[in-house]
Amino acid sequence: MPNALHRTNAPLLAALLATLPAFGLHAAEAKTPLTIDEALKASAEQHRPVLVDFQAVWCYSCYYMASHVLTGAEWNDVQRKAIVVEADADSPDGQTWMKKLNASFLPSYVVLDEHGNELGRISAEQPREKFYPKINAILATGNTLDRLRQKASRGEPNAVAEVLEAYQARSEGSEGLRWFAALPSSQQQGARKNARVNLALDQLALAKALAADDNATVIANAQKVLAQDIGCQRPYVLDNLLDATGKLPADERKTLLAAQRQPLDHYVDTQVLIAKPACADQRSAVLASANLDDAVGDQAAASAILDRAITQTRQRLGNNLASDRNLADNLRIYLLRAKRTAELDDYQRKLIAAYPDDYVYAYRYGRNLVETGKPAEALPYLTQAADKAYGANRLAVALQRVKALKALHRDDEAKKVASDVLETNGPWFPKQASALKAALNV
Repeated sequence: MPNALHRTNAPLLAALLATLPAFGLHAAEAKTPLTIDEALKASAEQHRPVLVDFQAVWCYSCYYMASHVLTGAEWNDVQRKAIVVEADADSPDGQTWMKKLNASFLPSYVVLDEHGNELGRISAEQPREKFYPKINAILATGNTLDRLRQKASRGEPNAVAEVLEAYQARSEGSEGLRWFAALPSSQQQGARKNARVNLALDQLALAKALAADDNATVIANAQKVLAQDIGCQRPYVLDNLLDATGKLPADERKTLLAAQRQPLDHYVDTQVLIAKPACADQRSAVLASANLDDAVGDQAAASAILDRAITQTRQRLGNNLASDRNLADNLRIYLLRAKRTAELDDYQRKLIAAYPDDYVYAYRYGRNLVETGKPAEALPYLTQAADKAYGANRLAVALQRVKALKALHRDDEAKKVASDVLETNGPWFPKQASALKAALNV
């Protein structure tokens, strides 16, 4: 699932490349929209909805969607129905619209009408067989939240569940629970006979507790959700439980988490590490499994799941890292989590060679070299990354270059790098800009 800005579960890692426009307009039209505002203007002229693809160059779930889902005749058909525009999560335009739409996961696919009103969304990666029925239903019916609420008020089957699930997709736990509580009591009672409704209510209660940073309530609600058949969401909810139990006494935490071992093993064995996975996000499942093993004190099991994932991923990739970027990036993370440092060092150089046209792998490797006390070795990689970095990631790359140059006592060069990037950046990304300025004074 997510690489999320807060994930169902992967935090925003700083940085990324300039977004390339998707070819969402008809071939006869000369201009492809570069921004969401441009796409909305085109929407008003063409009377077609806008599909915003929020993504990032570091987003492994975005790699999966690009390689496995947003391809072929079905995707071409979507692009005929809607004006598709890619939005870089680290660009000013992307960040502005993500905040406006409360889009907290990457990737997110949000359908807008010509006025910028949301018609529906899909959060996080999905296999083809789930993505296309959802996106085509949104494009066909324009299922705005208001329209769903109207359907629910008429007592239509599953309509209450659809409304609650829409609130869940927006991470609006409190709002969704308030809406349900305002329904007539008879309608609430009838809706609670629907398993989808009960699961959605439990998930909204969990979202509300997470937003309130209420660990005790997170623990209670996460356990309720995990006791149900939640399919591909299991590792994300387990992450919530692992985080919330972090400050419990060791024995109490171990006992509480041990109950999650069997259902997670079953999930991994039947839906993830198989020839045809039912769940797209292998990485989160593998990492959640290793983290659960560590939390209950079974380091051998943690090593075993990582070794299994590494072996399987290498077999699927063969010698062609460019064949599947999602898998290639998963392997990097598995090696990192398994602390197979020598293998990871060699592998990162191979990734840079396999993906020479973006900044992210050169940046990560350069940053790693800076952090391990090898600034001279880091500089060529960081310079390579700087030539391609854009938006917030431009500042992230500059920060590492400054650290490397200062470690080598090349202070004048460090000041020049920072000055040039800050001038180019203008008023955007003040937090990253402040960190860059602070690095000059260390």
